Amino acid sequence: MKKQNEKVGAWIVGKNYLVRTVTMYWVGRLTAIDAAEMVLSDASWVADTGRFNECLSSGVFGELEHLHGESVIVGRGALVDATLWKHDLPGASK
Repeated sequence: MKKQNEKVGAWIVGKNYLVRTVTMYWVGRLTAIDAAEMVLSDASWVADTGRFNECLSSGVFGELEHLHGESVIVGRGALVDATLWKHDLPGASK
């Protein structure tokens, strides 16, 4: 397992990310990554970002389902794009 703040390619373990897969968005803290999968802890499924640029600037989502401290494993083959999430992670569903 990679250490906190260790860089793995373009990823930094311990940082928060908003990732888009072929079917949905996830936001969470990257806690593990390998060639096939990544683990986002304290994750939320994002149903609606609202206007994407405004979401990135403000940290406010239109709608999301928080997993209440749970992690999600995302297959890296499903990734479309990702960005560092520079805001606090959501703590509740909206």
